[in-house]
Amino acid sequence: MVVEYKRFLITAALPYANGELHLGHIMSTYLPADIITRFLRLNKKDAIYICATDEHGTPILIKAEEEKKTPEEFVKYWHKRDKEEFEKLGIKFDIFYRTHSKENETTAQEFFLKLYNKKYIFKKEVEQFYCESCKKFLPDRYVKGTCPYCKSQEQYSDYCEKCGKAIGIGEIEDPHCAVCKSKPIKKKSIHYFFKLSSFSKKLRKYLLKNKNLQAEIRNYVINWIDSGLQDWDITRDISWGIKIPLKEARDKTLYVWFEAPICYISSTKKWSQLNKKDWKKFWKSKDCCIMHFIGKDIVYHHYLFWPAILMGVNNGFLLPSFIPVRGHLTLEGEKFSKSRGLYVSLKDYLEKYDPDYLRFYMSLITTYSASDVNFSWKEYQQRINTELVNIIGNFIYRTTFFIYKFFNSRVPKLYQLDEKDKEILNELKIEHKKITENLNKIEIQRALQEIIFLAGRANKYFQEKEPWRDLEKRKKEISNCLNISMNLCRALSIYLYPFIPFSIEKLWKQINIKESEQDWKSAYKLKIKANHHINEPFILFKKIEDDVIEKEIAKLGIKQENRQEVKKEVISFEEFKKMDLRVGRVMDAEKVAGTDKLIKMTVDFGELGKRTVVAGIAKFYEPEDLVNKQFVFVTNLEPKKMRGILSEAMILAAVEGDEEKIALVGIEKEVKEGTPVQ
Repeated sequence: MVVEYKRFLITAALPYANGELHLGHIMSTYLPADIITRFLRLNKKDAIYICATDEHGTPILIKAEEEKKTPEEFVKYWHKRDKEEFEKLGIKFDIFYRTHSKENETTAQEFFLKLYNKKYIFKKEVEQFYCESCKKFLPDRYVKGTCPYCKSQEQYSDYCEKCGKAIGIGEIEDPHCAVCKSKPIKKKSIHYFFKLSSFSKKLRKYLLKNKNLQAEIRNYVINWIDSGLQDWDITRDISWGIKIPLKEARDKTLYVWFEAPICYISSTKKWSQLNKKDWKKFWKSKDCCIMHFIGKDIVYHHYLFWPAILMGVNNGFLLPSFIPVRGHLTLEGEKFSKSRGLYVSLKDYLEKYDPDYLRFYMSLITTYSASDVNFSWKEYQQRINTELVNIIGNFIYRTTFFIYKFFNSRVPKLYQLDEKDKEILNELKIEHKKITENLNKIEIQRALQEIIFLAGRANKYFQEKEPWRDLEKRKKEISNCLNISMNLCRALSIYLYPFIPFSIEKLWKQINIKESEQDWKSAYKLKIKANHHINEPFILFKKIEDDVIEKEIAKLGIKQENRQEVKKEVISFEEFKKMDLRVGRVMDAEKVAGTDKLIKMTVDFGELGKRTVVAGIAKFYEPEDLVNKQFVFVTNLEPKKMRGILSEAMILAAVEGDEEKIALVGIEKEVKEGTPVQ
């Protein structure tokens, strides 16, 4: 649980300073990290949020050359622009620093020397690609080719974006120069390697012991370890970067993935200097929780490279407590592509739309997993108009309007409570616990869903109380309704602040309460007393019109005839009803001997009893990840034998491509085993 710690150091993956931010960047790292930081501060925790632009490496050198700028000029522009856009979106870093800084150079070189002196860094001669046309050595990003693992084409020579694996020097297949496209030759060069393989046991122990890590990611990384870790080349033959602090290596620089995570520490040092704080309380004190929010494309670096570096330096540094991983964002079901026009930059969005609308929608669609998420303009409109405007906004405006109009802007007195009053206050306590528990587990989507549910219950309470009817005759009952409703508005404002801070700051001014006085633990309490004065109400959220969304979709240029439509035979509702879909809880699970695909489960279906279910999901799930969880099953299929085991039901799953990815169909909120799914 997050709040068990005294203080928190939260980081988001460093944005690479070679191009503009788009919506996909926001979803996986910066927004969830910001939400959790704000939640912790409302809980009066000492939490700092650290980030920086990643400013070294070959891609930046290439881009700077293309734009006829110096690397310094190039990265300075993108740092400034990223900072401005993050601020407009309400991403509130305590410091947004740079890898191209004196602090990071000094700290990275210190790390290198400590590892070098401990014999964790060694040098050896390697064959490296050399372009005879460009007349220079070609570091990783100057070379493209085919991934030796998954055979994906046009991958950079150090890392495959398709399968997520690091690629060693010289391993890329069918290489060509990324600049001139010619085939490079190989020349010998001295490079420095970090002994990653020496940390296999320690890394495995760390991953297994740390129960805060996502199970599916942890198991995935342990498979990498078990298949054998390769020592890691941490130097490059380029001029732009942090120089290696050895006389014989002055012409070489540190690989960006060695020094970039070190910038988490150097940025904290800079923040500490500016704020006269002790940075060691965050990096070397056992009561601190370190949280790295990342996308799934940099799992290898944060689950293996970075902890191994910290272990090797072994100077009291804490290992990460949480490393939340999220997937990529697609746009209207397609991969983001600037060349194809399937692209929405953050700058473009912020110039036209409310930043809180994006924060709200992204939070609603992003699960705590590495699964990809789709941004749909139509769904964006529907979720904003329904949940934010009709449910949350409607309740807040009705409450403030009635107090303003009928009680002279003063919150009325609270009298003896009736059953409906008690019921809604009890629900508030229950939801407070659920929302808190979900955010403690970094389940941002589920927490927001609970907040929306609470707002819906508040609307129902208000509607049932009918404060517009017979005010003089029912004054005590109506007074109770508006007093409680105003306190519900305060509770919702606290719960929603991490998600939509700009709107909630406006709301706090409207209902005349101070931001500094709000705290999470008292959110469910009746803190707004009788006679409290509110200001003239106004509508916080406005609906998004159809024509706005149609323009955005049209801009993407996705023609219906270009989409692959899967035609399925239409069935009647009566035919559909023949399927008996039920919720079942997995009681135990194990891999089926002699196969790498099948898992055997014992599933409790309540009144239907327990059944054996066999499913081909072992490549995507470990048996222990399934136990005690609820999923949806078809229970009236004809039983089928699989490897001699009779399977008596079928688990439902979403299957992407030719079983490239499988996601089981679960239940948003737990229900009784055997509950029908309709």
